[in-house]
Amino acid sequence: MSFTLAHGEHVALLGPNGAGKSTAMLLSNGVLMPTSGEVCVGDLMLSKETLVRIRQRVGLVFQDPDDQLFMTTVFDDIAFGPRNMKLSKEEVEERVAEALKAVLLEQVAKKAPQDLSFGQKKRIALATILAMQPDFLILDEPSSNLDPQGRRRMMALLSSIDATLLIATHDLDMVWELLPRSIIINEGKIVADGPTQELLQDEALLAANGLELPAAVRYSAQGR
Repeated sequence: MSFTLAHGEHVALLGPNGAGKSTAMLLSNGVLMPTSGEVCVGDLMLSKETLVRIRQRVGLVFQDPDDQLFMTTVFDDIAFGPRNMKLSKEEVEERVAEALKAVLLEQVAKKAPQDLSFGQKKRIALATILAMQPDFLILDEPSSNLDPQGRRRMMALLSSIDATLLIATHDLDMVWELLPRSIIINEGKIVADGPTQELLQDEALLAANGLELPAAVRYSAQGR
């Protein structure tokens, strides 16, 4: 499959379980390396030689925050990436403070990640990537397993991000509200790529690819 993201786009990657969404995401910054084809970020083609530079530009946020958080304090988790960029102590501290402010969790810097709620962990996992100041953010199911308040907080946070976003998700209500473009894949192939509010009103297309109409479309149809 082949697709291009333009700078600043916010795009959904949709499809049934096993469609290839996670594989595409892991290829995006070299967690998996392609055995054929190309992955390009700007003018950089993904290779062993460009891997470090690619990962500085493409931030990957996993579905389970416990896969991302491993230090003894929240501060150290967020500082891990900037420290590995060999930034000064002052700049590391500034980036951590900015990332915590962005996710509205300045008060938890000294806490251990395991003492946070699941929703807080999800936001801190995102903060660890925001601190790297990447050009592209790739997120796997950012709204999954959150209560309604946590989901709304996450959606507000995602809508405020200026960087290019690619979000793999089954939350089609979030997609309808936040992401202007959607790519639907199935069995490793793109079956549709276009404006979200066109694709997500095509009930036959969605049903054929393990998806359902978002609530906004269902309620609109019922009201006719």
